[in-house]
Amino acid sequence: MRNSGMFFYRKRLIILFALLQTFAVAAETPDVLQVALLNRAGGIAQFTRLTTDGQVERLPLESSLQTPLGSLWKLFVYAYAVDRKLPDPGYTCQGNDKEEVYCCSQKGERIDRDTALVRSCGLYFSPDRLGMDAKAWREYWQSRTIPASLLELSAVTPATTVDVQALLQALKDLPAQQQARVVLLDVLLSPHHPDLVADLGGRLRVKTWSWYRNQNPKQRIGGFAGWLNDGSPLWAAGQGVSADILAKYSHALDSFLPVAAAQMGPDNCVDVNLFARYPITAVYGSHKQVTDSGVLRGAYNLQFANGNTIGIESAGDIMLSRRQEKLLLRTRMSREEYVARVLDREASATPLQAARALAITARSYLLQNAARDGECLLVDDSSASQRVAPRPASEAARAVAAWTADVVMTGSAVNYHLDTPGPNRLVWRDAVAKANNGMRFDAILRQAFPRNSLASWQKPASACDSLADAEEWLKRRLPRWRELLDSEPGYAETTLFSVCRLQAGNPHVDKNSRRIFVRSVLSQQDRLDITHEYLHLAFEAYPSGQDENYVEHLARRLLLEL
Repeated sequence: MRNSGMFFYRKRLIILFALLQTFAVAAETPDVLQVALLNRAGGIAQFTRLTTDGQVERLPLESSLQTPLGSLWKLFVYAYAVDRKLPDPGYTCQGNDKEEVYCCSQKGERIDRDTALVRSCGLYFSPDRLGMDAKAWREYWQSRTIPASLLELSAVTPATTVDVQALLQALKDLPAQQQARVVLLDVLLSPHHPDLVADLGGRLRVKTWSWYRNQNPKQRIGGFAGWLNDGSPLWAAGQGVSADILAKYSHALDSFLPVAAAQMGPDNCVDVNLFARYPITAVYGSHKQVTDSGVLRGAYNLQFANGNTIGIESAGDIMLSRRQEKLLLRTRMSREEYVARVLDREASATPLQAARALAITARSYLLQNAARDGECLLVDDSSASQRVAPRPASEAARAVAAWTADVVMTGSAVNYHLDTPGPNRLVWRDAVAKANNGMRFDAILRQAFPRNSLASWQKPASACDSLADAEEWLKRRLPRWRELLDSEPGYAETTLFSVCRLQAGNPHVDKNSRRIFVRSVLSQQDRLDITHEYLHLAFEAYPSGQDENYVEHLARRLLLEL
């Protein structure tokens, strides 16, 4: 009887533990983020509880763990529409629906499917608006991986609950995954949350989600789900609203998430003409001269026309050929391997923040200057462009490249040099000194390229759509305002700012990039907005700069009295 009682006691504990984890999303403490990560290669799911200070507790991922779908339903509609090549009807905001705040910055703005996914515009993805058929939806997904409850189109709603394991498997096999991953990098590049890319680089490609805890509208849970940049699916949940959760845990996630590079494919390959400006006279392998064209494997020594020699290493990726008696070497590699080899050849993988800044600069230079040769980019290895290490990249350099994957700068043309300053130029020795003094890579880049913005390789449209007329208007006003503003405690006049066109949300200032985002400067309200945001910047080192009432009153006074 004692053994039987113990058996039932243990069974109840097991059932209780399963029930607790089933509702762990709803019961989680405010300072803990749940993360489930599926290893793409091995298919093994890991479950982790992560605190804001980086403490990690690893547990088995129970099959009973569930999550509300929240905004993730839009990701499945997106995949369905893209994979079936359905037309993109766009969505134009009419100003008569409060949900349009997630879609547009102003009445009349039209957004496309990709923008709707990044902004989480539910009005765009409404199945009824898109004319989606429940039967066609079911037939499409029956031969694909999707949580069982989502086979019915009527269940594709934020309130629907799905198994986390089933969600991870669906993300692993999601149609149009590659395009979704390209689009969702913009979540990290949002000007509203500049610390996301500073903390996480280009490693996450996620759709944020939120819903009510236990259907209580006063309590919110949320998180994000999607992929690492190598395609490994993940899901996360905690208490609060989705965007705030990602920002709250970004620093802890940086130390927790693995750094892995995507494999080479037709969308990210680079052909490099090695030693393009340095005539090669002979290639030696194992003390024997190589005379035949073909693939090189192993270690070799090159002899140049100027008498110099250098050692190279090939893992079967370097091709030797002859053209009019000239010896030519060409190698193919992934884009991130290319960035890592540039880092090894031109500088170093340390200090880390300087290396990240140079990696993004080198990738941006490649985007701006490489030619297209078939499915791959083509670039010379040359002192006139970028030098590339003639051997596989170091693990340290690969980690830097993978951490910054697909992140580039857009705007002005970029370049860099070891120690010579110049316009729109990153000076490596200066970057090293700044990194050693605690400056982050994004701040290093802002100082080197003040007119540039961080953006995605695949979508390098400027993150700052410059409003030159608005910037000129503001700078003309500053001398007129100087006497009044100089009498205000804490005011520090500055012209180190850019004015950018607001794409969504409310006017604001990004103090990190010193960018003021407004709609235009045409109306009195627009001018009030730009003045208001400028004052936040001019008083940033003083408490009054955080006082919205003070700033708004002062902005109105400047416009009306001066």
